[in-house]
Amino acid sequence: MKIAIVFGGSSYEHEISIVSAITVKNVLKKHTPLFIFVDANRDFYLIDSENMKSKFFSSKEYLKKSKKLNIEHGGFSASGVFGSKKVEYDVVLNLIHGRDGEDGKLASIFEFFDIKFIGPRLEGAVLSFNKLYTKFLAESINVKTLDYQLINRSGSRECSLEFPVIVKPLRLGSSIGVSVVKSQEEFDYALDVAFEFDTQVLIEPFIDGIKEYNQAGAKGKDWILSIIEEPQKEEFLDFDKKYMDFSRDERVSEATIDDNLKSKIEETFKKIYDPLFMGAIIRCDFFVVDNEVYLNEINPIPGSMANYLFEDFDKVLSEVATNLPKEKKINIEYLYINNIQKAKGKA
Repeated sequence: MKIAIVFGGSSYEHEISIVSAITVKNVLKKHTPLFIFVDANRDFYLIDSENMKSKFFSSKEYLKKSKKLNIEHGGFSASGVFGSKKVEYDVVLNLIHGRDGEDGKLASIFEFFDIKFIGPRLEGAVLSFNKLYTKFLAESINVKTLDYQLINRSGSRECSLEFPVIVKPLRLGSSIGVSVVKSQEEFDYALDVAFEFDTQVLIEPFIDGIKEYNQAGAKGKDWILSIIEEPQKEEFLDFDKKYMDFSRDERVSEATIDDNLKSKIEETFKKIYDPLFMGAIIRCDFFVVDNEVYLNEINPIPGSMANYLFEDFDKVLSEVATNLPKEKKINIEYLYINNIQKAKGKA
């Protein structure tokens, strides 16, 4: 199967997306990747496989050495001396982290142009990109989340939660703008940092020593669930550590947990995934408090697609690609207009 990997985007996580695309290139064994880069201006470029190196993008060599693409009904094409040539592939993989990829823009474009793709659809993207909406989603399906406070840039800066707390920009990932805060003085500074990236900030209690677990998966004909990982335990992973984390390509160890907790995490993942995330490979990050599972975050396009959690990542891609949701075709027959015209004697 030929997979067109779309990466980059106009996003604070642009560089993370490049790292993810390079990593996925290295882990694919059975599929042939093709690379489509979206630059900061949201122009599309076809990238030769041998040029999939971070410096090729940071130096802007792609502007001279890569073909600019047009997006059109059914896919992409490149203009040439002898006319337009279609880019051939079987399915697109949305690998843009943050804005453009995870907020629903790309999903809307792909659906509008009838482009077959692996990735979150519009509704799932919107609800997972905005951390407040993720809370609302969890509440609606009876999944627990931690207490929270929302602060607007123009609103009060008083923290209603007990310190320590964690401060997060509302619509951003990869730990960008995130701070752990232990006093009001630190809180003011953390808000200033977070407001550099967003107009709204989410505050949650920071629970030292809390148990954290990650589960990735998808649904094709049947459920495809990864192992459950207990991630590296630090106060929190900052941007630099997350940057390295997104380049992981070796399978990690499975968490040592009992069958009861494993079942709880898996069932919570399924409840979150179906039906909103059909067609996507997602990762959910969970907290466990007193043997109760809490949703921390939904990653609709996880770094390097969480390949390190699956035994056979190529098989996961195949299964999702061959069981993608299909938008209902609406036949436009102009019955209403024709009937009006007939009634007026103008048929």
